[in-house]
Amino acid sequence: MNNTHASLSSGSPAQYPVLQTPSAASSVQTTRVLRNTYALLAMTLLFSAAVAGAAVMLQLPAPGLVLTLAGTFGLLFAVHKLQNSAWALPAVFALTGFMGYTLGPMLTRALALPGGAQTVAMALAATGVTFLALSSYVLLTRRDFSFMGGFLFAGMVIALLAGVAAMVFQIPALGLAVSAMVALLSAGLILFETSRIINGGETNYAMATVSLYVSVFNLFTSLLSLFGLGGSND
Repeated sequence: MNNTHASLSSGSPAQYPVLQTPSAASSVQTTRVLRNTYALLAMTLLFSAAVAGAAVMLQLPAPGLVLTLAGTFGLLFAVHKLQNSAWALPAVFALTGFMGYTLGPMLTRALALPGGAQTVAMALAATGVTFLALSSYVLLTRRDFSFMGGFLFAGMVIALLAGVAAMVFQIPALGLAVSAMVALLSAGLILFETSRIINGGETNYAMATVSLYVSVFNLFTSLLSLFGLGGSND
């Protein structure tokens, strides 16, 4: 009995923090992932914007549906495979740069419309405000939106198929409906991914960055279509 009491009372101080280490380590890791994610997201958005701007200035042609899908999904797969290696960051910048290039022709068409510059600015401002508002909401409330995962995935698959059909069969009304659907789903994905980072569901900042980037990209292009391109004959 005395031996037991002695062992408890004279235990090394290093024994006590052991009970707090998992929670503390998890909090530190979450903060690090969140910080790295937002830093990399800012850099990729700037890089993507620079590529899109260059595409506009050089009047580069649209890559086409097949090349766009192949390039985007191929680079997404590369990021997934390389997420834990030193090649993860080059793969992330390759993906965001390619998506910036695909954005260039859309911006060129938008800027050619009456009031095109205002339309682009309005879509950009709406995207920024939406992202900041949704991210701030999750950061402040720390709500868990993981329950939305299945619904958002299914919705994106349907939107992708409907979008391809709208392009192939040239159905403007369907295209507008898809744009509205993608905008709502992208907003949901921002909530979902930010929630995953905060609650420890995503620990790789390269993958977290790509998820948020794709959501912001889709939100911007959808709003751009709704605000301006939907009313054009192009």
